[in-house]
Amino acid sequence: MCEIDQQSACESGICASAIRTTLLRRSRSQLFVFIMCSVGCIYMFWFLMVPFHILGSYVSPRSRTAWKASTTARHAEIQYNTKYLRTHNDRIILENTSLLAEAPRIHITETGNKTETKRLPIALIIGVKKGGTRAVLEYLRLHPDIVAPGPEPHFFDTHYTKGFEWYRNLMPETEEGQLTIEKTPSYFVTKGIPQKVYEMSKKTKLIVVLRDPVMRAISDYAQIAARNPEVKPFSEIVFENYDSYTVDTRRAIVKVGVYALHLTRWLEYFTLNQIHIVNGENLIRDPASELRDLQTFIGVKPHITGEHFTFNITKGFPCYRRNTSQQSWHCLSDDKGRPHPNVSSLVRSKLANFYRPFNHRLYLMTGKHFDWT
Repeated sequence: MCEIDQQSACESGICASAIRTTLLRRSRSQLFVFIMCSVGCIYMFWFLMVPFHILGSYVSPRSRTAWKASTTARHAEIQYNTKYLRTHNDRIILENTSLLAEAPRIHITETGNKTETKRLPIALIIGVKKGGTRAVLEYLRLHPDIVAPGPEPHFFDTHYTKGFEWYRNLMPETEEGQLTIEKTPSYFVTKGIPQKVYEMSKKTKLIVVLRDPVMRAISDYAQIAARNPEVKPFSEIVFENYDSYTVDTRRAIVKVGVYALHLTRWLEYFTLNQIHIVNGENLIRDPASELRDLQTFIGVKPHITGEHFTFNITKGFPCYRRNTSQQSWHCLSDDKGRPHPNVSSLVRSKLANFYRPFNHRLYLMTGKHFDWT
């Protein structure tokens, strides 16, 4: 009986030991699985997150920089396209200045219900001297949307170092919708000015009044002789050697008429679409047609018509009136249309021969043909 009990006890002990061993093995297996799962999760987390961290370390600063740049650009764009935002007469006025973006204001004044400001010119009458620039300026002033300073500013050829603020301050005040222009005929023939005008605004519109270069030279001489009666005869000025009729190209009175040469310099910075050529002879015969084309070029509504002009037989030039309902007419100053000196047909012919190849080149450049001999 005792042996049987001992054997049973042994068998029971063996069973218990086997059970403990099995349980231990299962615990180790589960622990191993748990550890492996934990390591796998950590590895997956590292595998997924580290690239984003690395990517972020490179992209984030650039993104922040791009965001700051876009914000700055947007702020500059708002300042560029908006002249001012203010309260006036219990309402907000927001004036878009896309056309005048490159001609910002220097100050604003209030005149009743009108807001006025000074702007840089959007168009320049750049030449030529004795071509009819004063007439073009006075005729354009008949338009209510065009304003211009009285004296010639001579900014780009004489006062450029004074800066654009000084230049802008010379301009008259304009109301909303008005455009500023100015006239300085020496701009067309002076080297270096095309680049300076381009630096002010590459969108600037240029107006050139051209007439027969021979007649222009004679008119120029008439003005010189009126101021200096002791001046040499016309032929002695324009010809270096009067016997051979060699033209003295050093003389300013001669060089101005070489239009193609001067236009070439302007075309280095501006397109032909930005340059409008006024026919000086037709400006006398039919000012209304020239002003019609000029208004279209500048970009203002048609206003100046044939009813604004009448021809003065005595002066040989048109006169004008600001209001078509008025009967009074205004003519240019007495120094316009002054008598020309007597110049022989031979001198005119020799000078015309000199200008002829340059005139032909001008026709090819512009596509416009003038009836110049």
